[in-house]
Amino acid sequence: MTSRDALLRAAMHRVIARMGHGVADAAAGLAVLVQDAPDRVRQEWDLFQEEVKAEAERLGREGDGRVADAVSSPVSSVEEESLQTKIDQLRARVSALGIRMEERS
Repeated sequence: MTSRDALLRAAMHRVIARMGHGVADAAAGLAVLVQDAPDRVRQEWDLFQEEVKAEAERLGREGDGRVADAVSSPVSSVEEESLQTKIDQLRARVSALGIRMEERS
């Protein structure tokens, strides 16, 4: 074998070896992500539950003042729109959280 052939074969071997290490590193990284996925999902779920509870408490506090008013007067369209806006914002937050969870898994 000529030195040119040997050099070409050596270069090919090194490229293959480096690519193999890259693939092995990527596979190891993927394995770590897969292993951590249940913990991340659990953390995101816990965070979501805490956010929902906090939002419910906040809405409950705001709603306490409105309950007395609602008994004495009917709900105005402005209050209904405000309530709908809050519901829409909450839905958007839930949707964004769902997207974040999908991206991380």
